[in-house]
Amino acid sequence: MYHGRFKGTHYDAGYKWGSLLLKKGKKFDYCPAFALTEERYAFAKECTVEYQKYFPEILEEIQGIADGNKVPVETLHTLLFSMYCFELSNKCTCFVFSTKDKIVFARNSDFLVSIEKLYMNCIYNLEDSYSFNGNTTAFVQMEDGVNTQGLAVGITFVYPHFRKPGLNAGMLTRYLLEKCSTTIEALEALHQLPIASAQTLTIADKSGEIAVVECNTKEIEIIHPHDGEQFVATANNFNSEKMQDYRNPDIDDWRSSERYQTAYTALIENKDNYTVKFAQELLAGKYGFMCQFNPLPLYQTVLQ
Repeated sequence: MYHGRFKGTHYDAGYKWGSLLLKKGKKFDYCPAFALTEERYAFAKECTVEYQKYFPEILEEIQGIADGNKVPVETLHTLLFSMYCFELSNKCTCFVFSTKDKIVFARNSDFLVSIEKLYMNCIYNLEDSYSFNGNTTAFVQMEDGVNTQGLAVGITFVYPHFRKPGLNAGMLTRYLLEKCSTTIEALEALHQLPIASAQTLTIADKSGEIAVVECNTKEIEIIHPHDGEQFVATANNFNSEKMQDYRNPDIDDWRSSERYQTAYTALIENKDNYTVKFAQELLAGKYGFMCQFNPLPLYQTVLQ
């Protein structure tokens, strides 16, 4: 995994990184995961208007990367803004549990082996933003992370029935890590932002306030721990009654329901064993099917 450090203004951080990659002979003039079609270009152009309204700093960072890497900024917009809004085979499981002594946020990710060495752990310390440590398969976007205020966020992708111009899953995660300090603030922000894709967001803060958000372009459902429970869990589908109509039974979701049930059952049955080791073993599949795909997940994150 590549480890990156970003500081200064959004533009300066982007320019420095884009320039560094150019010196190494790496250019962002294509996408290894999907084709940059005319449909995606058109959608990304519409999304840019929403980013200008709600997250202009990220446009500055992307412009910096484009200038430093000497590629058209429209290419980066299309790569980044259309992601998660069209079908894509990335699978993950996420859960959080809390005790009187600790909060443990755990997540795994299954993605493309072909770009395994390009996956990044990022330490961001940008002006006018909360600093955070995050993990990503798509540079500017984040799949999970924790900021200096003690807020942790992680996504799982859900196949979309709809899409509309707005912030996609990875950009929502990045926004929350930069802008929010608590779970309540994050939930309030999600109700204000235009959402482009379908996903769940698992959110936890240092006070122990935890939740899963199931959301798409039309609906937002907040799932808190049930009475007597100290955890939330999710995989690559919607589990709440409200969001059932947005499930897609006709696609391969990499046994999402089974992975969710494995996590849920293990968390119910091991409430007296909420430790980091337990979280690691659950992610490793020792309590039932979780990530025993071939190939195995490319990274696992446990934030304590």
